[in-house]
Amino acid sequence: MRTVGITGGIASGKSLVCSLLSEVWGVPVLDADLVAREVVTPGSPVLQAIVAAFGPGVLAPDGSLDRRALGARVSCDPAARRRLEDLTHPAIWTAIEAWLEHRAAQGHPVAAVEAALIVESGQAERFDVLVVVTAPSGVQVKRLMEQRGMTEPQARAWLTSQAPTVEKARAADVVLVNDGDPASLAAALAAAWPRIRGNAA
Repeated sequence: MRTVGITGGIASGKSLVCSLLSEVWGVPVLDADLVAREVVTPGSPVLQAIVAAFGPGVLAPDGSLDRRALGARVSCDPAARRRLEDLTHPAIWTAIEAWLEHRAAQGHPVAAVEAALIVESGQAERFDVLVVVTAPSGVQVKRLMEQRGMTEPQARAWLTSQAPTVEKARAADVVLVNDGDPASLAAALAAAWPRIRGNAA
C-alpha cells in the first residue's frame, strides 16, 4: 500500500485536498487532529502525563482536557510546546501506524494522513509520498479572517507562529499551490494524482 502524507500551513487547503482524495479517488484519509483528541481522553496515560507536567489547571470540570487552558500554557512558550509534543506525539504516531496497517490489511492501494506537523516533527520519512499544500500568506490571512472570524493581526500572528511554508515545501514530493478557487486546486490535484498514486495497484 502506498502511504501519503498531506500537510501545509493553516488555511492552505489541506482539508479540501483530503476531501477530494476521498471523494474522487476513494482514498481513505485519517485526520491526525482526531487521533490527537483520542489519545487524551479522560483516564488515558497521555492525559495523565499532561496533567503531571502542566498541572490540574489544564483539566475541565468533567475531567477532560481543557484545550484552551493548555493552549494558553504552550502557545507562547516553545519549551512547553516541545514538552507537550514529546508527551503526545509517540501515542499519536503509534495510532496512525496502526490505522495504516489496518487499511493495508483491507487491501487499499493508497491511504493518506492529514497532519500539520509532519515535517516539523521529523515524520516525513514515514510516508511514500509527501504532499504539501501551500498558499500565499495574504491569501491565508484573508481565509482566516473570512472563515474563522479572526482580525488581521490575529491571523498574521497565527501564521508567524507556524513554520514557514517554504520549509515544508522543501521536503515535499508534490507541492500543490492553492492560490485560487477550489476548482483550480482540484485541477492541480488531478494533474498530480498519477505521481501521488505511483505504482499502487
